[in-house]
Amino acid sequence: MRYLPHTPDDIKEMLAVVGAKSLDELFDAIPADSRRQRPLALPAPLTEWELAAKIGEMAARGGGDWQVFVNAGSQPHHIPALTPYLAGRQEFLTSYTPYQPEMSQGTLQAIFEFQTLISRLTGLAVTNASMYDGATAMAEAALMAQRVVKRRAVAVSELVHPHWREVLATYLAPMADVEITTLPAGPDGRTDYGPLKDVKNPAVLLMQSPNFLGVIEDLKQAAEAIHGAGGLLASGFSEAFALGLIKSPGSLGADIVFGEGQSLGLPQGFGGPTLGLMSTKLEHVRQFPGRLVGQTKDLEGKRGFVLTLSTREQHIRRSKAVSNICSNAGHCALTAAIFMACLGGSGFRRMAQVNLDLAEYLKAELVKAGWKPLSSAPTFNEFALIAPGDFQAKHKELSKNKILAGLPLAAWYPKLKNAWLFGVTETRTRADIDAFVREVK
Repeated sequence: MRYLPHTPDDIKEMLAVVGAKSLDELFDAIPADSRRQRPLALPAPLTEWELAAKIGEMAARGGGDWQVFVNAGSQPHHIPALTPYLAGRQEFLTSYTPYQPEMSQGTLQAIFEFQTLISRLTGLAVTNASMYDGATAMAEAALMAQRVVKRRAVAVSELVHPHWREVLATYLAPMADVEITTLPAGPDGRTDYGPLKDVKNPAVLLMQSPNFLGVIEDLKQAAEAIHGAGGLLASGFSEAFALGLIKSPGSLGADIVFGEGQSLGLPQGFGGPTLGLMSTKLEHVRQFPGRLVGQTKDLEGKRGFVLTLSTREQHIRRSKAVSNICSNAGHCALTAAIFMACLGGSGFRRMAQVNLDLAEYLKAELVKAGWKPLSSAPTFNEFALIAPGDFQAKHKELSKNKILAGLPLAAWYPKLKNAWLFGVTETRTRADIDAFVREVK
């Protein structure tokens, strides 16, 4: 939509309605020293094509032509042109939130299809209409588990994304009686469940697989450990494509699955907006946060879609609400559904395989160049290696040449000095990888 300012006649008519003689008089209630007395120092106006060129120039300065070998929770992926085209149609691209189902059957059906597709990925029966992002989905999973088992203690792997763990701590901070226990990483790059036995009455074990270091966790072992202690397993992911090749968390014993859906057709966008994913077993649906769209029939027997089992405070009494999540990332969820439909099941698996193959190729080439794997466990899409020497200077040099060569891990894991996290997606070619490895050597 173009910005069309009001004409002088429009302004005169509006002032007459409110009984003001001028715009200055309209703002008389604001003290003079609180009003700006001079025009804003704005640049001269540009034509549409001049503005497009200017924006392109600014985008180039932001790193649009960089060779990036970092994921760490935000993945670059090719997005089929069909996805933004359909998602951008005026029937969908609206600020309207679908509270009244009779007015928004198309939007509700799109969310219903999204829920179905995510449930197929996670292996659990119920998926909500989306959350804000992966971090808040994890925090809501912890709160949900506390309600289900009526316990408070939370255990979280230190191999969950560090930023997500910070959000979890923020969510739980107001609860004086909640203790968060962090489980350490074992020598194989997976979570060590040994300390879990020292956690008294745990409500939930929060995992991420593939974890922050790209390692695929043993979720079956995690489920046995936490179920034996009487708690629930909440398993997450930041790279949805991993579920195109590995078994679904639900099939391995997870009671709740949370994750980040940015990989599903959403651009990185300097950090947002993104898409929180969350699924659970049917037996826990009454404690499930967010919104659910269900399929039903109207009085004439026609298929229809409605908001159902709404357990949030805008629908029921606050004292009975399970979450104050106010909305869902509706348009992001729609985009993800279109993206998954574009790929289909076989396309999703092929995309996952390409990502795995490229990452394994880069890992092998860096090992040949003297880097050492942090663990021998299988990884997907990203992996951690120890540099053969001090890589900091070389990293800065590569950055000057628009190559982002990995992420140093010492800031979050002080013991992992000189360890770097690398990530590869289908946006990088084998030629890109070969050129990168030559630079590293």
